Amino acid sequence: MPVKIKCSHILIAKQSESLAILERIKKGEKFGKLAKELSTDSGSAKKDGNLGYFTKGMMVKPFEETAFKLQIGEISEPVKTEFGYHIIKRFA
Repeated sequence: MPVKIKCSHILIAKQSESLAILERIKKGEKFGKLAKELSTDSGSAKKDGNLGYFTKGMMVKPFEETAFKLQIGEISEPVKTEFGYHIIKRFA
């Protein structure tokens, strides 16, 4: 397991909306563009959803467990946390 990884995410309140956004990504829409337009995490949304580098223990458990399992370039299914539903893309 890598010590540090870099991810972006799109945070959405409803599971149905997150699934619709994931479909748009699968059809070729840009992750960063959708993060800017639709993510409710206003801090990362400005940066195309970029969360920067983080290590284990810095994110909530369900998010972290999914993020660390992703391959570079891979996008997750929606992950539910107390903040809503995250679509996570790993960059490094």
